[in-house]
Amino acid sequence: MNKKGLLSNFYIAMEAVLANKLRSLLTALGIIFGVAAVIAMLAIGNGAQKEILEQIKIIGVNNIIIQPIVEQKEQKLGGSNNEIKEVKKRSPGLKLRDVESIRKYIPGVQKLSPEILLETYIIKNGIRRSSKLVGVEPAYFKVVNFELQDGKMFNRQQLRTGAPVCIIGKSIQSKFFPGENPIGQKIKIGNQWLEVIGVLKERFISEKAISNLGIRNYNMDVYTPIQTVLIRYINRSLVTGSGLKKGGDSDNYNNNNYKPANYHQIDRLVVQVDASERLNSTANVLARMLERRHYGVVDFQITIPELLLKQQQKTQHIFNVILAAIAAISLLVGGIGIMNIMLASVLERIKEIGLRLSIGARKNDIVMQFLFESVMISITGGIAGIILGIGLAYSVSSLAEFPTQIRFASILISFGVAATVGLIFGITPAKRAAEQDPITSLRHE
Repeated sequence: MNKKGLLSNFYIAMEAVLANKLRSLLTALGIIFGVAAVIAMLAIGNGAQKEILEQIKIIGVNNIIIQPIVEQKEQKLGGSNNEIKEVKKRSPGLKLRDVESIRKYIPGVQKLSPEILLETYIIKNGIRRSSKLVGVEPAYFKVVNFELQDGKMFNRQQLRTGAPVCIIGKSIQSKFFPGENPIGQKIKIGNQWLEVIGVLKERFISEKAISNLGIRNYNMDVYTPIQTVLIRYINRSLVTGSGLKKGGDSDNYNNNNYKPANYHQIDRLVVQVDASERLNSTANVLARMLERRHYGVVDFQITIPELLLKQQQKTQHIFNVILAAIAAISLLVGGIGIMNIMLASVLERIKEIGLRLSIGARKNDIVMQFLFESVMISITGGIAGIILGIGLAYSVSSLAEFPTQIRFASILISFGVAATVGLIFGITPAKRAAEQDPITSLRHE
């Protein structure tokens, strides 16, 4: 068939489609919603996958997190307040000495990052705002993938002596140092003045990630050497008279409002190992070692967030496959709809087919005419479905505050599938039309 014949059949098909706009629209609805479902569902799935990867970046790779647990009071079931069991053993709590022991005796440990977290406030130029002061070592910034935007990192002298210096988050700079360079300036954190020596790059963290991982908005934190916190702010491992009185006061212990004091020196310890395969085994060794150092008291919990997130990622991948399969079924139903309508169209246009065959049209011309119609309907429906799918993805992202990510590959695949569906499901009606006998068709009422 020459080019002129193809164009002629294309124009005839276009006229037939435009002559029955409503029927063509109804025929294309299955394709429209199928393509829209594919794009929207894949965008939602891709967005969820991307968020999981971002969460893995936030927590770092191959990390084990150790957090202290403050011992609660123990009491016999059904007993009175006077029948309280004494705490069996006393633990020194999670301390920097534990960090040194891990560094010395546990193989395969790449980095150790102890943290002390204090709820405090910032005062500057008459502005006061609550914030968190985090005592850290330089390894912390590598473990959690933080980068300096300006300034410099803590040096050995500052770490050793507990110098009054700090590195601030980007939001702290925007709030307290608008339009000026904070490096070298002082800011009051709690009851101490600290010199700003660095500013971190801004870190974008979604509300969902903050909720899922139990993390905070790092951009509003102030970071200082861990020795600075222990020397200038608080060292919970030091035994004081008030602490002993509080710990040994039986009246407080019997009180229902009793809240045990936090005796742990550090609030969090991140252990980074050299390989993912060693995460579980290293965590088990850490648990045994810390339990022995804490005299059999398990006043800590160990989590491996990367493994949890990878399991979540695997589950999300399965969910994405199911979503794509459901959307593919929608496209299949749309294709069957096209075939049904085109078969009905053949029966309605038998006279037209007979007339074309009688004046010299070949069977191939009839086949191409009906194929063009079905493909045209499916392609038009595919384009409309792409627009609808992108709109749905953005609506979910803005209204439901759920991350979505539209990839060009999903658009290309869904459009290609739509065109293929039109071609495949248009073949049977086209062949049925071409097989009509011209004389019988002309006599058809």
